[in-house]
Amino acid sequence: MGWFESLFKKKDTTEKIDFNNEQSHSTNSIVQIEDDWEVLPEFVEVDSADYPLVSAIATSIAANDRPKSQFVIKRILQRNEEVKTVSIIAASIAATDPTNNQLVVRSIARKKGK
Repeated sequence: MGWFESLFKKKDTTEKIDFNNEQSHSTNSIVQIEDDWEVLPEFVEVDSADYPLVSAIATSIAANDRPKSQFVIKRILQRNEEVKTVSIIAASIAATDPTNNQLVVRSIARKKGK
C-alpha cells in the first residue's frame, strides 16, 4: 500500500445511535437554526503563489512509491484558519471534562452576516 493510499484511506469508525422520539422534536429547531447559520468549510483554496512548492513536494513524495507514474494535481486546499481556531478552543474546553466521553464535531458554523 502506497503512502498516499494509506493517508487518504477512509476508515468507517462511526457508530449509529437511535434517538427515536428525541430526534423528531429536535428536527424542527435544527431547520430553524440552519436558516440563521452558515457552515464553514473545513478546507479553503490555497493562494496560487504556493502551487509550485506544494506540487513539487507532493509529486516527490508520491514518486517514491511509483517512480514511473505520472501525477496530476487538480486542486490544492489548506485548513481553514477560523475552523482550526474554533476546533482548538472546543477541544480545550472538552478536555476539562473528567469523564471518558468521546465528542465528535460534525460541523462548525457562524451566524450569517458576520
